Amino acid sequence: MAEDYRRIADRIAADIASGRLKPGGRLPPQRVFARRRGIAGSTAGRVYGELVRRGLVVGEVGRGTFVRASPVPSGRALAEPATAAPVNLELNYPSAPGQSELLAAGLAPLLRPDVLAEATRTASAAGTRAAREAAAGLLATEGWRPAPDRLLFAGNARQAIAGALASLVPPGGRLGVESLTYPLVREIAARLGIVPVPLAMDEQGLCPDALAAAHRSAPLAAVYVQPTLHNPTSVTMRADRLRELADVVRDLELPVVEDRIWSFLQEDGDPLAAYAPERTYVVDGLSKRVAPGLTVGFLVVPEEPEELQEGVGRGEAVAAGALRSGGWTAGRFALEAAVRWIGDGTAARLVAAKRADAAERQRLVAEHLAGFAVRADPRAYYAWWELPEPWRADTFTAAAAQRGIAVTPGPAFGSGQGAADAVRLGLASAPLPELTWALRTLAGVACTRP
Repeated sequence: MAEDYRRIADRIAADIASGRLKPGGRLPPQRVFARRRGIAGSTAGRVYGELVRRGLVVGEVGRGTFVRASPVPSGRALAEPATAAPVNLELNYPSAPGQSELLAAGLAPLLRPDVLAEATRTASAAGTRAAREAAAGLLATEGWRPAPDRLLFAGNARQAIAGALASLVPPGGRLGVESLTYPLVREIAARLGIVPVPLAMDEQGLCPDALAAAHRSAPLAAVYVQPTLHNPTSVTMRADRLRELADVVRDLELPVVEDRIWSFLQEDGDPLAAYAPERTYVVDGLSKRVAPGLTVGFLVVPEEPEELQEGVGRGEAVAAGALRSGGWTAGRFALEAAVRWIGDGTAARLVAAKRADAAERQRLVAEHLAGFAVRADPRAYYAWWELPEPWRADTFTAAAAQRGIAVTPGPAFGSGQGAADAVRLGLASAPLPELTWALRTLAGVACTRP
């Protein structure tokens, strides 16, 4: 009987965990692997596919398959990657000075027994009237304000994405995503049985023509997009591109999931939802604005025709059902905390502090990585570094890890725009002195040869 491909993958995983296979090391071509193991070529392909699924290796077209520098823990589709490196530029949660004290003041009223009794009751996906009103005000821009009755709540923004995709795309359905996209979206899609379809990007973000061409080739069920401070490139779509994209999704009758988790760093600018309110599901949350440990995710469902607006709309009911069945609804205590943090100005003060902090961290990037091909918005908490030759993403990631610095290799975000030769630097989590040292060290590494 032929050996199960998963057992073979387990042995390769053990070699990676023990260090026998080093980070950045290249696995043999699949045909060579199959010959050495005495297995069929198709079985070798399944072994390599399983290793990719576990996040242990990364494939680079035309180059081969390489051991990842930072193996991805299994079952992390709703959690950020973790690493034991002393300076972590993968994890990307900002923190402002005095943040804990500000949050504690907002939580104090919840600890009164009479208030706590109400705050520990269950809550539906629709939350409470106070939460909907507070969230609508928080998310509003100059040209767009969500209707409170269109708001649903998840445990965090990642769960809001999962709920939106589960409600829009059937198993086996196709989801358009930017060619470089938030890695956990691909993992969420895989768990839901959804097929991500990479769409071309340019210097302004997602190309509407590429979206239309992909849909006409084989219909998409929905599109996921980050128009504001795109992760990892930090590109923000201009108004004319947003209008063009809105026209295309309207013509194609496609729903869009718009991720605005980093939009709080931008003081102006409207979302895609302002241009296509009837097609756009908006996702946002408090993990970056406030803190990741006690957070809430927001899902704004699209406006519906007048004849459907009495009671609960069809889109809202389906999305609420997806959040509920997935176990992704927000806890009542987190909702009550969010209402207080928004209402007493805590959220606004933290946003102001984090905007200033992001600008300072980008100043350090500009100073220490001057002369390198770095793409970054001065408002963003990340930078996309197109590495100098002959560095590849995984070999550079491995070299950084040897010096105690964790970075994210470009292929984790997809295959677009030279990802194999780029890394993303998450700037938010490391203290400023450590970030300064890390940037200076990485610049030195880049000036050497692998």
